[in-house]
Amino acid sequence: MTRIALLQSTTGIDPAASRGALEQAIAAAAQGGAEMLFTPEMSGLLDRDSARAAKSLRKENEDEVLAACREAARHHRIWLHLGSLAVLAEDGKVANRGFVVDREGEIRARYDKLHLFDVDLPTGESWRESNVYSAGSGVVLVNGTPVGKLGLTICYDLRFPGLFARLAEADADIIAVPAAFTVPTGKAHWHILLRARAIEAGLFIVAAAQVGRHEDGRQTFGHSLVVDPWGEVILDMGEEPGVGFADIDLKRISDVRGRIPALHHRRPIPDAVIL
Repeated sequence: MTRIALLQSTTGIDPAASRGALEQAIAAAAQGGAEMLFTPEMSGLLDRDSARAAKSLRKENEDEVLAACREAARHHRIWLHLGSLAVLAEDGKVANRGFVVDREGEIRARYDKLHLFDVDLPTGESWRESNVYSAGSGVVLVNGTPVGKLGLTICYDLRFPGLFARLAEADADIIAVPAAFTVPTGKAHWHILLRARAIEAGLFIVAAAQVGRHEDGRQTFGHSLVVDPWGEVILDMGEEPGVGFADIDLKRISDVRGRIPALHHRRPIPDAVIL
């Protein structure tokens, strides 16, 4: 068994406050016996006011939240998946970038969100991530973590099963889905999609999420989840911020895949025939 921790947070517009909350969560995770802590999308800054947010944005090597989290991981001897931070990219836009940090405080992997959330919701909410963010271009699988081979995604990537299939075919044990899901889409789809991705890929899903009413006025769904390869929810953190724990047995993957070896039955899909 491997113990992991998830942070469910209500991140605001002040990176200094977020830094302190992350440092406390890293300490709590280590004290609770976790080998690795997973945090939500946009763990350092969540602000829909792009002009205000721009004043706090930094390049990766100048980001104080990232630096503090790396030091805290080293101090507490714990691995960390920072679900994502907003960092300045080379093209002048912003990267929604996740980081895997080892217990030495070294960055072992980076992942930029592939799919950008450009939607108009029935509630009147409108989101255009592509106006601010650059899309990533690579699929990332991290070897040698305490939870085996860790596949990286971010939030809206959840709706694209091909990405999860590619990670499963690369022999991932766990796929992380850090998120800041809206309440309407969360109520409708969050649990269903996460359980479906776990079942399809025959692996664990770890989804640390933002929750509650944020300083910029948005409201996020919460319900950080850990789902096993059979689709069973082994942790649901509900609608309160905090640190939660789950114990993961990677042997469960081979047990489930032995029962339903769908990954071995996949065949190339031909083009559709239009009649």
